[in-house]
Amino acid sequence: MSETLLCSRNLAFELYEVLDAESLTQRERYADHSCETFDAALSTARSIAENLFAPHNRKNDEHEPQYVDGAAVLIPEVKPAVDAFLEAGFLNATRDFEVGGMQLPTLLSQACFAHFQSANAATTSYPFLTMGAANLIENFGSEEQKQRFLQPMIEGRFFGTMALTEPHAGSSLSDIRTRAEPAADGTYRLKGNKIFISGGDHPLSENIIHLVLAKLPDAPAGVKGISLFIVPKFLVNEDGSLGPRNDVTLAGLFHKMGWRGTTSTALNFGDNGECVGYLVGKAHHGLSYMFQMMNEARIGVGTGAAMLGYAGYLYSLEYARQRPQGRQPDGKDPAAPQIAIIEHADVKRMLLAQKAYVEGAFDLCLYAARLFDDTQTLPEPEQRASALELLDLLTPIVKSWPSEFCLKANELAIQILGGHGYTREYPVEQYYRDNRLNPIHEGTHGIQSLDLLGRKVTQNGGAALKQLVKLIQNCCHRAEAYESLTALRQPLEQHLSRLSNVTLALIGDLMSGKIRQGLANSALYLKVFGHAVIAWRWLEQAIHATEGLANGSPADADFYQGKLQAARYFLTWELPACQHELSLLEARDDTCLNMQDGWF
Repeated sequence: MSETLLCSRNLAFELYEVLDAESLTQRERYADHSCETFDAALSTARSIAENLFAPHNRKNDEHEPQYVDGAAVLIPEVKPAVDAFLEAGFLNATRDFEVGGMQLPTLLSQACFAHFQSANAATTSYPFLTMGAANLIENFGSEEQKQRFLQPMIEGRFFGTMALTEPHAGSSLSDIRTRAEPAADGTYRLKGNKIFISGGDHPLSENIIHLVLAKLPDAPAGVKGISLFIVPKFLVNEDGSLGPRNDVTLAGLFHKMGWRGTTSTALNFGDNGECVGYLVGKAHHGLSYMFQMMNEARIGVGTGAAMLGYAGYLYSLEYARQRPQGRQPDGKDPAAPQIAIIEHADVKRMLLAQKAYVEGAFDLCLYAARLFDDTQTLPEPEQRASALELLDLLTPIVKSWPSEFCLKANELAIQILGGHGYTREYPVEQYYRDNRLNPIHEGTHGIQSLDLLGRKVTQNGGAALKQLVKLIQNCCHRAEAYESLTALRQPLEQHLSRLSNVTLALIGDLMSGKIRQGLANSALYLKVFGHAVIAWRWLEQAIHATEGLANGSPADADFYQGKLQAARYFLTWELPACQHELSLLEARDDTCLNMQDGWF
């Protein structure tokens, strides 16, 4: 039986050979776990994803949520799938045993979640948003807020959202206009409008807890004047029972190109002047709190993009193996049987590119999850802080690189199916449409590139960047032990050297006040930086594949050879192609910067 969600052998390779998940069981928090418990969780996730999430993925797309009498109506298959997710414990996969959680490492929870993201990105969004909102309240909410709102979220009775975007402001959160007025009872009354709120209304839970950014009357201008509020759809009484409907109105639903099964809502707060909100933490510190959920979401977006790319890759691979068409260029006999299209060199190229993109992205996303485990469970505070710095640096890459290049993988999947790929009778066109959202939401490529170059690479004296460079150099040094990897290692060493020089020069521009010039081509910088990271991750995989060929089971020989060929493709085809972007960065090319409005 062909695999449709992700390759289980590749998942085992990542977890147990590349990222050494078993070593996490040596840490106190995960001591009750073993490879057997990890595999049991993965098996459960795969089963639920295959049996309850994947079957209605197409129906989700064809029958998007409807606005009926002021509420969002979903297809009936969504709730049983989400309920099964909750009942299996995945909503609290990383929470403590004492509160009913599975206490899994984040690495394993992300590996479990990958199955759901591949099977049905839209339905998966509802519990994922809830997990992020619950984590935020747990870290920054008051004890009363945790009891009233967090506990029902942990139990799966309340779901959550993040409400940031406003019609006039878009990604420019400093310009939001939603206001919060203090009330005599210590709560606040909110008034404003939010758009593109995923999961902003649905019938899947008793209540929906909106985390809303707003400004108080005395708020300073800009992002330093943003506060964060809990705004429930239904008010919650002190005894935990539901009170009356809060003054939050579903104004309408957006009709999206893809990812249609997740409601994308326009919400009005306080149309009647009675929208009750609860301040989270300190006034004017809301954006810093929200960044926790945003960063979690960005890593989730990257993983989701990788999994949509993965689903398209696996489908087009199976199609290419079964579809007969044409003959080899040197075949002269028209009566000879047709060959499967996977035998054509250009189809191999497209499949190999997909494999390099999706498996490279998947590795990076799991590596980020492993880093998060390190931030929580490494023994020394300095080690945890160092892991957090590196994760912070890599977050723009984890979000953006899979969003761009796994979308390209989806495009190639369509191309392999030819005319069939462009029809709705095959799923690859939906994967493309679903994935097209990922370069946009949770911060566009442009925003991520400004964050990377304008802030992340220089943070704390460039400590995280230095750490990353050392990791890549160490990987190259270990690869020197294998002569067969020389042709893979050298392009990465050359790229890293040139990227390091470009980075220092651009930092020099920024430090000398040439802000616009230094950041003008940040999107190019994001690409060449991201390619360096993915090339490093592929060289790591190549080292383990080489060792697997030498010491592993002969039955795995084809798997390891496939890893090495994909690594070869990325490091000798994709990475050297960045030389053009590096040249533009070195030259401080101002073609885009100096373009004038009137010239268009």
